[in-house]
Amino acid sequence: MTSSQEKARDPTASPPNAEMCASEISLDKDVAVKLVGEHAQNIDPEVGKRVLEKIDWFLIPAMIVGYGLVYYDKAILGSAVLFGMTKDLSLAVVDTSTTPPTTDTSRLSWATSMFYFGMLAGLYPMTFALQRFNLGRILGGVVVVWALVCMLTAAVTSWKGLYAQRFFLGFVESIIPTGFMCIISGYYTQEEQALRQSWWFSSTGIFTIIGSALNYGFAQITAGALKRWQYIYLLAGCLTFLFGIWCFFIPNSPVSAWFLTTDERIVAVERLRRGQTGVRCQKIKISQVKEAFLDIKLWLVFIMMGSAYTVNGAVSGFGPLIVSTFGWSSLQSILLQFPLGGICLIAILACGWASSRISNIRTFLLIANCLPVIAGCAMIWKSDWTYHAPTPVAGYSIIGTFGAVVSQTIVLGMSNVAGATKKSCMAAAIFVAYCVGNIVGPQLIKSQTKKEHYPELWTGLIICYCITIVAALALYGVLWRENKKREEYVGSDEERDRLAFMDLTDRENVYFRYVL
Repeated sequence: MTSSQEKARDPTASPPNAEMCASEISLDKDVAVKLVGEHAQNIDPEVGKRVLEKIDWFLIPAMIVGYGLVYYDKAILGSAVLFGMTKDLSLAVVDTSTTPPTTDTSRLSWATSMFYFGMLAGLYPMTFALQRFNLGRILGGVVVVWALVCMLTAAVTSWKGLYAQRFFLGFVESIIPTGFMCIISGYYTQEEQALRQSWWFSSTGIFTIIGSALNYGFAQITAGALKRWQYIYLLAGCLTFLFGIWCFFIPNSPVSAWFLTTDERIVAVERLRRGQTGVRCQKIKISQVKEAFLDIKLWLVFIMMGSAYTVNGAVSGFGPLIVSTFGWSSLQSILLQFPLGGICLIAILACGWASSRISNIRTFLLIANCLPVIAGCAMIWKSDWTYHAPTPVAGYSIIGTFGAVVSQTIVLGMSNVAGATKKSCMAAAIFVAYCVGNIVGPQLIKSQTKKEHYPELWTGLIICYCITIVAALALYGVLWRENKKREEYVGSDEERDRLAFMDLTDRENVYFRYVL
């Protein structure tokens, strides 16, 4: 570690020497320095507003579609099993030696989890490629491969083949969540990130509704050379291919944003200077990797994400199947995904809007949205599962607020780190936790305990969300204490401007402030 970085970490130290900083980290600076230099420039608020709108219109709609497709081709497994995939691929094993016969769905659970093992395997190579190489080319190429792998699901003929397909599907899809988190943190200020992260993540709710509607339509197919579940995957793959074409046009950063004029690029970068989060640095710094993994914030965010996403692991693969056990038909079970998706969408957008309007409210919103999930799990578990039972359906619907919990976790994680490599490490940690939660969720469903209302599932989810609340409170305390320490440091605007694009981490840069 350099002496200037040590001083930057200590709020009581004197400001680092300008010449020393320039000579020591000139090779490690953010790409933004080439465009705007080390000294701040005044920008017209109206121009800044126009630039922000152009960035929004280019990035957000496509990101909503992109992440929606990520969610859709995971969630359609739950509908596909109702359309005959379970029988066609031998995903359920009936034991006739018992009275009455029992059905083991562990193969389906592992098919759901295998996707996330693939995502974990793809994490390192995809994260490395995203930071080291051209963003658009890497993202576009991988998404096109993802589209092809998705369409190949229709060619699977056994449960072993499905395992392999799900693994490779997860491997290529691993690029999307990490890539999107880094894109948002590189284009938007800390204040703007909460709303924008919520926009693309809201596609979880949007595509729960759209996907259920599409799946309901495919359920009406009674003829044709293919099975109904095969048509679903072919459609998802075709839509993903179109998204992949768009990805090739994503610029590396605001510095090279082709959809902005040269003057607008300067404004786009200058907007980010005050937040001290940087734009993009393609050099991978081992010191930032070490700092990230020794940072308690990363581990608390990891715990929050992993425990919160266990719900999705269960719902995305088993949602319609679980609802069908409440006394509803297969088609009705698909339609009853609408309330879940609607609540998920509203909760994510509402929390994103509130976070952008009210300072330091993110942690409290996260905790507030944990409570309906806990209540919903208890309602499902303890209610009567009779014909067309309304209480478990109501409980199932309100657990949709888990989307807001996860969205706020992403915001708290990505808004509270600086340094390009450290941001990639935080995105990777969030993503690993995302995979862990999705792997654990399906394993909590034991078909043998269906008569007892899957007690392992609901107790497990309730415990996980209690852990999420405790971790969120601990993170709040850590961030509050760090901000308190930094308030004691009196620096200068000139120093602040110069350090903004030096690719310093949040610990190295005393001008960085954490959002709560």
